[in-house]
Amino acid sequence: MRTSLFLTLALLASAPFASAQKVTLPLWPNGAPEPYQGNAPETDITKPTDALIAGKPLMHLTNVSKPTLTVYPPTNVANTGAAVLVFPGGGYSILAYDLEGTEVCTWLNSIGVTCVLVKYRVPFKTHYPANAADLEDAQQAMRITRSHAAEWHIDPNRVGVLGFSAGAHLAVVLSNHADYKRPGEPANEPNARPDFALIIYPGYLTDAPALDKLAQGIDPTSNTPPTFLLQAEDDPVHEENSLIYFQALKEAKVPAELHIFAQGGHGYGLRPTDLPITHWPALAETWLHTIHILGGPAASPNP
Repeated sequence: MRTSLFLTLALLASAPFASAQKVTLPLWPNGAPEPYQGNAPETDITKPTDALIAGKPLMHLTNVSKPTLTVYPPTNVANTGAAVLVFPGGGYSILAYDLEGTEVCTWLNSIGVTCVLVKYRVPFKTHYPANAADLEDAQQAMRITRSHAAEWHIDPNRVGVLGFSAGAHLAVVLSNHADYKRPGEPANEPNARPDFALIIYPGYLTDAPALDKLAQGIDPTSNTPPTFLLQAEDDPVHEENSLIYFQALKEAKVPAELHIFAQGGHGYGLRPTDLPITHWPALAETWLHTIHILGGPAASPNP
């Protein structure tokens, strides 16, 4: 890992405005550890009658049987060397691939961060811990990313995750179970643990109707990475997902930052409106400076 890091930093120094073209790779070129239970073709099931977000439609991608990752490097600003794996949400049924995917990459690129957009398998009737396929997709995406760190001008020690809704749940699961393996399997390298996590309007972290304790499979420890949490009080998925997880992180002595806004609902992505919560990327950027993923003080959001 030390040799890889030195090589990566050397490449960053020689190419401050690295502009490699977008790359897409399969997560499982030789087949996933378990067979996928669907046979319908991958498709966008968006309908004209679907609700708009900030006046625009969003993609509803489903029947993803061949998961991939796509690398979006920063092109018009200096590459900071940091990278973020992005997990779109969609209740493990669909992926909001633009609202919580490609649009997120545009923002990350604007602050000099490489975006690795993960198209994980959906739909699933169950998720981790009942079904480990989602976690295995996330682990594989992180390992592929770190194994290409030098090629993609990434510092392998500054690779985080960002997830929305179900994708936020997946980011949390990866944060706490990066070393998961099936019985009898050897340990895999590189390490799949994220260096930091941004968790945006998460679901499945608590179990209704109680909403007073963590759901099964959400097990933070002192090894859980620094975490940024954001949710609205009027989120129908319940702000307790963030509140209970934040308290568990605090008890595990994990650095964490929590933002709860009065209004915002669920599923707004990064599309700005007059609601303050939709301007959360400025808070997230400041936090990335605070935990030293991005260098130097953050610029004021209101210069």
